[in-house]
Amino acid sequence: MKVLLRGFLLFNMLEKGINRGVFMVLSVNEQNFKEEVLDYAGTTLVDMYADWCVPCKRMSPVIEKLSEERLKNVKFCKLNIDEAPEIAGKYGIMSIPTFLIFRNGEIKSTFVGVTDEDILRKALSK
Repeated sequence: MKVLLRGFLLFNMLEKGINRGVFMVLSVNEQNFKEEVLDYAGTTLVDMYADWCVPCKRMSPVIEKLSEERLKNVKFCKLNIDEAPEIAGKYGIMSIPTFLIFRNGEIKSTFVGVTDEDILRKALSK
């Protein structure tokens, strides 16, 4: 019963856009990428990954931890390149994980491979 209750509360919090101590990493795809990333007035970190990628799995807790810090005006997104090959091609993704940092819809920084948490945090706070 606790699991169901916690899941229900978490769902309600996410549905209402409330982030209080709960990490929020939004899954984006070809249908919502423009709205969630390119049209966002602020900073967005997009984690380009694939389910089969071991280094991507290693970075996932780092991205979740950064999202928990609720950095000012920073949105965290994940995009599965296997499910969105057109976007991956548009941004020249050749290796994963790749982290793209957008500000007001424009790429400001790119990091490829396993990246130190502090380096990402510093790039997001610029």
